Amino acid sequence: MGSFVLPGELVGTTEEFRSGTGTSVLSGDIYSTATGRVRISRKARVVSVLPSTNVPNILKVGDVVFGKVTDVRESAAMVEIAGIEGKIGREIVNVRLGDLHVSNVRDSYVKRLADEFRPSDIIRAKVIDVERMRLTTSEDSLGVMKAYCSNCRGELELDGKKLKCPVCNKTETRKISTEYGKGIQ
Repeated sequence: MGSFVLPGELVGTTEEFRSGTGTSVLSGDIYSTATGRVRISRKARVVSVLPSTNVPNILKVGDVVFGKVTDVRESAAMVEIAGIEGKIGREIVNVRLGDLHVSNVRDSYVKRLADEFRPSDIIRAKVIDVERMRLTTSEDSLGVMKAYCSNCRGELELDGKKLKCPVCNKTETRKISTEYGKGIQ
């Protein structure tokens, strides 16, 4: 293992090595993009930096995320992403508002997006496009995990395929996850 480096430190040149993981090239020089130890493969002629710190979570396609619906429009719901399933305790670096388009809500036709999601709903969704932060809830395990009554703000309880408010008895519909109410406090 080589020397300990910080991001931005020179670790080699493109004349002698190829850029490996944890490095980037700028004007023929190879710089570290991570805090860690330099690793040089003389045979493959590759210089890499092996991180020695926990890397912040970076969202990628296929990640299952939890978030709060902040706005519901005619064709899309906006979701504030709070965390990545299975990756607890680290902040997400490339996070911004997620976009849940009406065509990605379920496998069948959706007439009104407001019947599927409401602001403040906590949802479980899958990332399908990181560039535009597009999400989907078309799988059965994806969708609303926790919802509140649009009338009195009471926490809705699962009643068959609908959600019922124990406070005012109002019944509402949502794109409910098969995991509704599990693990969400």
